[in-house]
Amino acid sequence: MKKFFAAICAAALLMTGCGGDNASAPAQDTDKTKIGVITHLNASEIEYNNLMNKLDKSYRPSEASPAEYKYFDKMNDMQMAPDAKQIDMLSTYQNVANYMIQRNEKFETLPAERSLSDSFCFAVREGDTMLQRELNKAIKAMVNDGTLVNLSKKYITDLKDGAEPPAVPIAHIDGADTIKVAVTGDLPPFDMILADGTPAGFSTAVLAELSRRINKNIELVSVDSAARASILSSKGADVVFWVSVPKDTALIPAKIDQPEGVALSDPYYQDTIAHIGLKK
Repeated sequence: MKKFFAAICAAALLMTGCGGDNASAPAQDTDKTKIGVITHLNASEIEYNNLMNKLDKSYRPSEASPAEYKYFDKMNDMQMAPDAKQIDMLSTYQNVANYMIQRNEKFETLPAERSLSDSFCFAVREGDTMLQRELNKAIKAMVNDGTLVNLSKKYITDLKDGAEPPAVPIAHIDGADTIKVAVTGDLPPFDMILADGTPAGFSTAVLAELSRRINKNIELVSVDSAARASILSSKGADVVFWVSVPKDTALIPAKIDQPEGVALSDPYYQDTIAHIGLKK
C-alpha cells in the first residue's frame, strides 16, 4: 500500500474520506491554515498532507505556507476543535455542512477554490462476492424506481431547519439470516446517531429498505469512522454503511481510499466537499 501512495503523490484530493491509521502529525506551523478532516481508511495523516499540499500548490503557487490537515476520528471532536483553536475550519460534505450550520449559529460556509465530489458505497470484505452482488442488485433497483432519490430528499435535502430525522425501524424477517452493518454517526444527517445513541436518518431509512430487498435482517453496529476497515477485517461487521470514492478519477485515483481486503458496492449517493468555519 505504501508503494501505491508513493506512485500517486502527484495527485491529490479534497475529501473528508474514510478513516484509518494515524501516523505522527506534521510539524506545527502557526502560519498554516489548519483544516480538520475525518480520518481516512488508507492514507496516514502525513500522506494525506503531502497529497493535499501538492494540490494546494497547483491552485495557489505563490502561497508560501500550504494548509495543514488534521485527522479526527469523531465528528463531535472535530466540531469542537475550532473553538479550541485546534483548527481553522472543517472539511466535510455539503449535506453535513447544511445540517451543522442550521444547528450552530457560530458556523458559516467558507468559499471553495475548487469543486470536488465523492460517491458513497457500501464496503464489504473482499471475497464476500454474494453479499456484494446482492447489495448491487438492490442499489440498482432503488435507483431505477426512485427510492434512493426519495429517501435522500426526505431525510437530507428537505429536512426542516432544526428538525432531527427519525430513527427508521428495520423490520425483523422471520427465518432470515442476519448481517451486521457498521454506522458511524459522523456525517449527519447522511449517517447520524442521535444523542441517546440511536442510529437515525438517511442511513436507517436506506438500510430498512435494503433489508427488505435482500431478505436479510440487519443489526446496526456503532463504530468510529477510523475503525471502519478494522471492524470489517475482524468480522465485527459484515458491511460498512459508507466509504467515499472520488468522482474525479482523472485527478484522484479511484481506489485511493479502498484498503486492501475491502470490496465496494456500486455507489448509492454522492455529495460535494464543503468547508465550514466559525463566523468572523
